Amino acid sequence: MDKQALAQLMEELIPFNKFLGIKCVTIDHGFVRIELPWRTEFIGDPMRPAMHGGVISTMADVAGGMAVWTSLMDPNARVSTIDLRVDYLRPGRLATLVAEGRVVRTGNRVAVVDVTLSQADKREGSPTPSEVIATGKGVYNVKLVKPPTSK
Repeated sequence: MDKQALAQLMEELIPFNKFLGIKCVTIDHGFVRIELPWRTEFIGDPMRPAMHGGVISTMADVAGGMAVWTSLMDPNARVSTIDLRVDYLRPGRLATLVAEGRVVRTGNRVAVVDVTLSQADKREGSPTPSEVIATGKGVYNVKLVKPPTSK
């Protein structure tokens, strides 16, 4: 599948992704990196404040599904979520969220993806450029659509 077309599909043609403002940063075979610029509407705990867990899990799912699409050569293929697990490691800060999805296996009907969610670590003296806030594992149904045969 054409990388530019896939990026346009994920950013512009899926209404929920467009509403959130998800941006495709890197698209390779079996790998994607997407970003979600921070908005105050993403606060889930106003007392802390911290990012809503649903925003984090949404990014895990989008990165996972998109990574599967990059591993398929058929632009007519369909990808849907079967199972998604997210392990929250620390609260999400009020900053851009980055999700990287990497395909572990793609079969005839099922694909498995590992996802890492991070935010830039802007604390002074931090030895790392990003801080992992969650990890995920997604299992996706893959449906290859066969073109109609002429009789």
